[in-house]
Amino acid sequence: MSKSSGGRRYLALFFPWLPAERLCRAAPPPDAPIVFAEKQRGALRLASVDPHAAALGLAPGMPLADARAQIGDLAVVPHDPVADAAWLDRLAQGCARYTPLVALDAPDGLILDIAGAAHLFGGEAGLVADVEGRMDRLGMTLRSALAGTADAARALARYQALPAPDEAAAVRRLPVAALGLEAEATTALVRAGLKTIGDLSGRPVAAIAARFGAEAANALRRLLGDAPSPLDPRIRPPPIVVERRFAEPLGSSAHAAAVLAELAAEAAVALGERGKGGRHFRATFFRSDGLARSIAIETGQPTRDADLLMRLFAERIDSLRDPIDPGFGFDMIRLAVPRIEALGAGQLRLEGGAANTARGAAAVDELADRLATRLGRGRVRRLRSADTHIPEQAQLAFPAVEAPPPTPWPATEPGEPPLRPFHLFDPPQPIEVIAEVPDGPPQRFRWRRTLHAVRRFEGPERIAAEWWRRRDSAGLTRDYYRVEDAQGRRYWLFRHGLYDEKPDPRWYIHGVFA
Repeated sequence: MSKSSGGRRYLALFFPWLPAERLCRAAPPPDAPIVFAEKQRGALRLASVDPHAAALGLAPGMPLADARAQIGDLAVVPHDPVADAAWLDRLAQGCARYTPLVALDAPDGLILDIAGAAHLFGGEAGLVADVEGRMDRLGMTLRSALAGTADAARALARYQALPAPDEAAAVRRLPVAALGLEAEATTALVRAGLKTIGDLSGRPVAAIAARFGAEAANALRRLLGDAPSPLDPRIRPPPIVVERRFAEPLGSSAHAAAVLAELAAEAAVALGERGKGGRHFRATFFRSDGLARSIAIETGQPTRDADLLMRLFAERIDSLRDPIDPGFGFDMIRLAVPRIEALGAGQLRLEGGAANTARGAAAVDELADRLATRLGRGRVRRLRSADTHIPEQAQLAFPAVEAPPPTPWPATEPGEPPLRPFHLFDPPQPIEVIAEVPDGPPQRFRWRRTLHAVRRFEGPERIAAEWWRRRDSAGLTRDYYRVEDAQGRRYWLFRHGLYDEKPDPRWYIHGVFA
C-alpha cells in the first residue's frame, strides 16, 4: 500500500461520461452518437463524447468538422459546463451520506475521505458497493479506486485498467499522464523514455525537478505519498451534526418533518451543552436513489429554540419553487449547525417569564428571520448607524440575518423636531429655488413641476466635506434647511456648495418629513 498521512483512506469516483448521462436523464437520448461541441481557439471542437461516439474513434479535442467527416450521422449538443457542474454538485451532495469530507474533482469526479466511515457499511468493500449501486440506479457509469492519498486514489480511478490487490504496484504501473501535468510536460517525459510512474520513481527527485520542472517532482511526491495531498472539501465539517438513518425509506414528507423536529431538539440540547446558539442550520434529506436535497435557514441572533427552527424550516419549505420530492423515500436525514456563537443569558422577571423588553426584541428578531427565510436573505435589512456626519452615509443597511450588534442612534432633544427626515432620496433630487439673497434661505422652490411657497424655514445646518478622509477631500459644503410649505408639508433642502467654492451652486431636495 502507498504511504498515507495519519491512516487516512480516500475513495475517488470518476464519471467518464458525465455530460452524456446527465443529458440522457433530462431527455430521451437520440439514436445517433452524441458529441458536445464548444468553441476553442476560434474553431468548434469536441469537449466531450458519449460511449457510442468514443467507440467510433471520436475523442475530446477533435475539430467538429473532422468528426462530421468521419461520421456523418452525429447528434451535436452545445457543451454546457455549468449544467455539468451543477449535476456533479448534486452527486457530491448525495455522497455526503458516507462522509462529510467530499471534494469536487471537476469536471467529472469526486474524492471522499472515508477514514472512520467504512465500518458503517461493513468495511471498504461494502461502502464501495453501496456507492456503485446508487450510481447505477442514477444511470451513471462509475469508475472508483481506494488509496492512502487523495492524488493516488484519483489517478487509480482515472488511469487504472483493472483493480489490483497491490496498491503500491498499481500506482507504479500508471502512465505519467496520471500526474496531471500540462500536455507539453507529459510529452517531454514520454520522449525521455519515462512512460510510467515506476520509471519516474526510480530517479532522484532533484533530477526530475531540474529537467522537467518542480511541478512534476511535486506531483510525483504527492502521488507516492511522500508529500501532503490535502483535500479541499465541498462543505467544511460543521461543529454540530445530528442525523437519523432508516432501514426502510420514509416515503412521507410529514414523517420526514417529524424526524427533523426530533433532530432540531437534539441539536438544541447539544448547543445548550456548549453554551452556544446556532446562526445557520442546514437540513439534508438523502433519498434512497442516491440524490439528496438540502435546505438552509439563518437567524439574526444565535438561538437554540427548536420550535423557532421548525417554524423557519416550514417557511423555507413553503417558499421553495421545487418541492422536496421523497422519490422512493428518504433513507437518511441530517441536521447540521455550521455556524454557532455564544448565547447570552436572558433577563427574567421576578414573577417568571422573560422581561417585556426582551420579549419584544425576540419577537422582532423572529419576524425578521421569518421574512428573510421566505423572501430571501438580502431582501430584509436592518439599519445600523455609522460614525459620519454625511447624511446619506450615516446609516448602513445589512441583511437582517447577518447584521452586526446594534449601536445607539443619535437622540433628538425633547420637544425638538427630528433633525433628519424618515425618508431620504437616493440620490438627492434637483430642484429650482428662488431666494431673497444668493446665500439666503429658499423662498419658493419647484419640485416635480409643482411650485411650493416656503412658509417657515430653519437653518442653515452647514455640513462640510470630511476633509480627513482622502476620498471626500474634494467634496463641497452643504447648507441644509428644514422648510414647511403653505400646505404644511415639510422638506429637507440643501444648497450644494458655497459661492466661494462654486460660482453657481445647485439646490436639491434630500428628504421629506412625516
